[in-house]
Amino acid sequence: MFTDIGHSPPAAREADRRPHAVVIGSGLGGLAAAIRLGARGYRVSVFEKLEQPGGRASVFRQDGFTFDAGPTIITAPFVLEELWSRAGARFADDVTLKSLDPFYDIRFHDGTVMTCSGDAERMRAEVRRIAPGDVAGYDRFMAESEAIYRIGFEQLGHVPFGSPMSMVRIAPDLVRLGAWRTVWQHVAARVKNPKIRMALSFHPLFIGGNPFKVTAIYSMIAYLERQYGVHCAIGGTGALVAAMAGLIRRQGGVIHLDSPVDEIICAGGRATGIRLADGRVIPASVVVSNAETAHTYRTLLRNAPRKRWPDAKLARARYSMSLFVWYFGTDRLYPDVRHHTIMMGPRYRGLLDDIFTRKHLAGDFSLYLHRPTASDPQLAPPGCDSFYVLSPVPHQDSGIDWAERAPSYRAAIAAHLEATVLPGLSRHIVTEKLITPIDFENRLSSYKGAAFGLEPVLLQSAWFRPNNKAEDIDNLFLVGAGTHPGAGLPGVISSARILDTVVPDASVFA
Repeated sequence: MFTDIGHSPPAAREADRRPHAVVIGSGLGGLAAAIRLGARGYRVSVFEKLEQPGGRASVFRQDGFTFDAGPTIITAPFVLEELWSRAGARFADDVTLKSLDPFYDIRFHDGTVMTCSGDAERMRAEVRRIAPGDVAGYDRFMAESEAIYRIGFEQLGHVPFGSPMSMVRIAPDLVRLGAWRTVWQHVAARVKNPKIRMALSFHPLFIGGNPFKVTAIYSMIAYLERQYGVHCAIGGTGALVAAMAGLIRRQGGVIHLDSPVDEIICAGGRATGIRLADGRVIPASVVVSNAETAHTYRTLLRNAPRKRWPDAKLARARYSMSLFVWYFGTDRLYPDVRHHTIMMGPRYRGLLDDIFTRKHLAGDFSLYLHRPTASDPQLAPPGCDSFYVLSPVPHQDSGIDWAERAPSYRAAIAAHLEATVLPGLSRHIVTEKLITPIDFENRLSSYKGAAFGLEPVLLQSAWFRPNNKAEDIDNLFLVGAGTHPGAGLPGVISSARILDTVVPDASVFA
């Protein structure tokens, strides 16, 4: 099957004399790349393995319920507004965002709830209620989070790191910001209460990082939330994907679905096109891969010379955790549950050690509970609620037999939810679906089933990550979670912005 999303017939596309840019994968990074390349005068073709665009941000509908398969939190709407502006369009005309206030509840294992928002005074009051002695430390941490954001995101988030010298140039900033520390070390130096420490340090898990291992640069997320808010897209994140696909279509680009790419073709040290799984060859002036970076180098470039990222180095690298996600719909409403709830387990460091280091499926867990119908009731039938609950779990190096373990793990999560925030849950589930690390590995071509690619530790950040411009191959570029600046919606959208700097102007190929 070979499905096109586009309005120009094949003959018209063949007659289009603009240089051809091929994008592999239609995740948010790939879609953003296609929009930027289209705005710069390229004829753009996106090739997607799955039956719909979106990648990790795809959608599935079941029994009248709509579920976002992946990202649900939008924290930096300005990166999307800038993307639309680059294409001569207006973001607000295509996507409606809803600002959430409060952002989310953090529910600790003893039942204590911390309600998080962008209001500084309300947050101080929450800290004071739980740990009166930590208010001054909290203020200091937030001031430092802002300073890190100003440099780490505003100045460096859309700048390519193409050589070791690019790291040397920013070394004084990294030292001044304390980048050698971990997020946990940064937080623990400012506040003492275990709950406040957890509340200020868990954010790297949103992008696949262990707070006890990743660089303190990611402390910026706390300020990013406060300054720009936490938002959701009406219609779900899938509505954002559909709007991006529509913008590509308006530019004259085409998205080919059910079209897995088998190989990036290289000749003379440069990418010249792609070969599809059905054998067809698609020539291109430039190739952009939004596929997971290890898959790009290990599989799509298996016949190309690779000095910087050989298979052995990729195998030794550190990868993010994977995810166990249970989607379910209920035939009743749970109005006391917020759009986002973080449910902390009885252990913090020990559980993360189990997930990231020992790669052991523990008997306890921490959870992220998503109830989008709290903000957008259209995502479920009348009188019903749509949910997913996500548990970080080890990636596939664990050897866990998910076909055997998934049912009992799902049952344990369901029992915990029923005993805490969703009373009577077992009697009200009317539809459900499970995603395990097997799905990340097979459906999303994610190496080791890691949900976010390379873990964002300091020596796998900036130049130490696979670069946005492939090191060994000309006219090949990378976007998405596995390249700079990293995972998360702001990160992958910013990775596409870097293309404006590293991809030649279309006139070079005219």
